[in-house]
Amino acid sequence: MASGRSQPLTLGPRRALSRLLSGLRRAPYLRKWLVLGTLIGVVAGLGAVVFYYGLHEATKWILGYIGGYTPAGTAGEGGGRPASGFSRPWAIPLVVAGGALAAGILVFTFAPEAEGHGTDAAIKAVHTNPKGIRPRSILVKLAASMLTIGSGGSGGRKGPTAQISAGFGSVLARVMNLTPADSRICVAAGIASGIGAIFRAPLGGALLGAELMYREDVEIEALIPSVVATAVAYGVFSAVTGGFTPIFGVNVTTGVQHFWQFILFAALGLVCGVWGRLYSSTFYGMGNWFKKWPLPRAVRPAVAGLVVGLIGLEIPGVLGTGYGQVQTELDIHQLMALPLWIALVLPAAKILATSLSIGSGGSGGIFGPGLVVGAAAGAGLWKLFDLAGFAPHDPSAFVIIGMMAGFGAIAHAPLAVTIMVAEMTGNLSLLAPAMVAVAVASAVVGDQTIYESQLRRRSDSVAHRLSLGLPASESVPVTSIMARPTLVLLNTTPAAEALGLLQGADLPGAPVTTAGGAFVGSVQTPTLADQVARGQTGPVGRMADVEAMTLPADVGLDAAVQGIPSSKGGWIPVLDNDMNVVGIVSNRELVQGWQMAVGQWASRLAGAVSTTGLADTAVAAGAAAEGSPIRRLALPTGTVIVSVTRGDAMISPDGDLVLEAGDSVTLTTRAEDRERVLALFGAPPGGPAPPGGRTGDPGAAPPDPRPDRSAAGRPCPEQAVGR
Repeated sequence: MASGRSQPLTLGPRRALSRLLSGLRRAPYLRKWLVLGTLIGVVAGLGAVVFYYGLHEATKWILGYIGGYTPAGTAGEGGGRPASGFSRPWAIPLVVAGGALAAGILVFTFAPEAEGHGTDAAIKAVHTNPKGIRPRSILVKLAASMLTIGSGGSGGRKGPTAQISAGFGSVLARVMNLTPADSRICVAAGIASGIGAIFRAPLGGALLGAELMYREDVEIEALIPSVVATAVAYGVFSAVTGGFTPIFGVNVTTGVQHFWQFILFAALGLVCGVWGRLYSSTFYGMGNWFKKWPLPRAVRPAVAGLVVGLIGLEIPGVLGTGYGQVQTELDIHQLMALPLWIALVLPAAKILATSLSIGSGGSGGIFGPGLVVGAAAGAGLWKLFDLAGFAPHDPSAFVIIGMMAGFGAIAHAPLAVTIMVAEMTGNLSLLAPAMVAVAVASAVVGDQTIYESQLRRRSDSVAHRLSLGLPASESVPVTSIMARPTLVLLNTTPAAEALGLLQGADLPGAPVTTAGGAFVGSVQTPTLADQVARGQTGPVGRMADVEAMTLPADVGLDAAVQGIPSSKGGWIPVLDNDMNVVGIVSNRELVQGWQMAVGQWASRLAGAVSTTGLADTAVAAGAAAEGSPIRRLALPTGTVIVSVTRGDAMISPDGDLVLEAGDSVTLTTRAEDRERVLALFGAPPGGPAPPGGRTGDPGAAPPDPRPDRSAAGRPCPEQAVGR
């Protein structure tokens, strides 16, 4: 973590807000997300306003006044004005390169994570650490994207807006100390609301918040929060900008007049699928190529910008967002006047320009360029069909469906993008042919994606996967498993002294608090050691990770299971409503909590059958079960092994698991078979189970596995506390 932070300045408002809204964590689903979704939507809408006007001014001053070129506008943003000619052609490459250089210096000096397209970073935050987006990166992304796109670099508005609004969702989750699950929803709803606002497509944006996280799945829990946040953001943005008109105006077209024309749209889907695959492979291939350049990272976007400017002199539609080019293609007269070679080359030119501008480390979105590529593919195919004599009279259907299929497939968000484009063009009559084109394009795209941080499905998410098969985890309070921290560092402790305390106690890290006990952040021992070795001095509070994952004290084990994968050191501080550290949860506590959850679940299972009982035992050395796979044990009918714990590891008790001496086994069996079963594991017939076993009332709650619970629910002492 970089030094120079001033976290204590924000602790007062943060504690007050956490205390004020703490009841929302336990509020019913709809009530909670009506409030949180509204907060996210308001900020996302205002953020979209700032970016919209900032980009407009940057384009006017940099590309217009300095470069001597004004891009074409859209019907809903400026009345569809045509592009101007190049009054100073020699200045265009220099202006694009200069804007990219300024943006590169800004990004790589203050927030390197703001490079590239922001949506992928926001998706990654949802899956890894939803509380980890820095406010600084939001501001840097905002300014850098204005410079990159406003100077003529090829990029879209979606990525920057998504990262801005997702960043607020992350900050809100951190300030309110939300659970990991709710934090992920906050960031997903932030992505949706920013996109829905800037594109004036609230329904499509809301669906995108649920659909964009996975290639073959949806984050269904994020749907209603995204609907609320996006509706509010759209209202705020449109009210301030004075525009409720769709971006590309209202395009009235019937699309299909004859059944055979579905074949034409299937062909369009095929073409869009090919362009989508080329877009993804070119973008990431170019990015990997730029990483090998020996030039400083801040300079690479400038070199790429020079090339983009040269391309733009021949094909002006690649400069900036390119939305004006789409508006041109929607008009039959302007499309007929467009040279055929430009219509056919434009998709490749836009892909190349975007890969150069953003893949080199510039800042901007790839959603908008994807729509431009799809629209150009549709326009080019229509011109070819028109030459052949069997194209529909109105080309707008091909342009609109090209946008839907071109980016919906490669983004693995076909439904959301289809609805978004329908809202952006004011046309819902093309959904039937769009379904054909999108289906064909998706088949061509296959598993390839434009967003590398997308997971295949929910089961591939670490947080979701760890929750699978964890019975009744929410019934185990986190306060019943959390440990008393070994060390809590005061924020005024010198960094070198703090490192000595951590290393002396052999700890991976510790929470940092103020003298009043308020949580400031976390420090990890390896990171702090590196900072000290590089000569960074000052109080440890200035080096604490303020975006570290935390847990509220009023949640269950399920929240801890979802939060651990997002932690950087394998441990999470537990905070009360006043933001005081009351405990620590690590992997060891998760194992113990898992044992408690399994025990409670098995007790209820055994209690449901009067003839069945629950038993805990351990595999003794020399027992019949030692060294034997579970499937080969002579277990009586009706006996079920519920869980096996080996050391601190939780092991699935499948039939091929070979038991070892010392394994802890929880099982259910009939009363008449109990002694015979326990004998297999080494328990003496008629006697108690080996140490650690439980043979009492099947309905009884499992004993607390931790010897010391004195710290549970109480703030820790100010100086000697945290793991």
